[in-house]
Amino acid sequence: MKISGTLFFLKILLITTIFSCQTNKADKVMNESNITSYNPVVYFEIPVNDIDRAIDFYTAVFDFHFEKQVIDHNEMALFPFTDGQTGVSGSLAKGEIYKPTKGGVVIYFKTLDIDSTLQRVVENGGQLLYPKTPIGNLGLVAEFEDCEGNRIALHQSAE
Repeated sequence: MKISGTLFFLKILLITTIFSCQTNKADKVMNESNITSYNPVVYFEIPVNDIDRAIDFYTAVFDFHFEKQVIDHNEMALFPFTDGQTGVSGSLAKGEIYKPTKGGVVIYFKTLDIDSTLQRVVENGGQLLYPKTPIGNLGLVAEFEDCEGNRIALHQSAE
């Protein structure tokens, strides 16, 4: 139980840090570099073994539409992105250097309805890893394993 409590506390601390608007050293460095964005993350890659299976999974769960490309001999399926909008984008990535894992970085996808998203995850071969959990006035979080074996998280803002 102590480990679960510690994990819960760490998740709340992480989410609070992510969504807070406090100025920190990274903000100062970015301001000094004349970067206008306060979000230092610009791109992510989710490792996959089967790009088509992963595209089908993420399309069924989130209704995303992907653009397939080959970049430096790696198969990529690019997530939707619109220039001038907030947020980051990334890709599903298949190649020799890409190994799906539950032990690496966790990407949080925004959802308007965490319950229906989790239902679609399970219906499409994913597994629930961390159940829907309230994080105070910041909303709800949950984690799942995708069809490729990656740990992926969800965040639903508080109403």
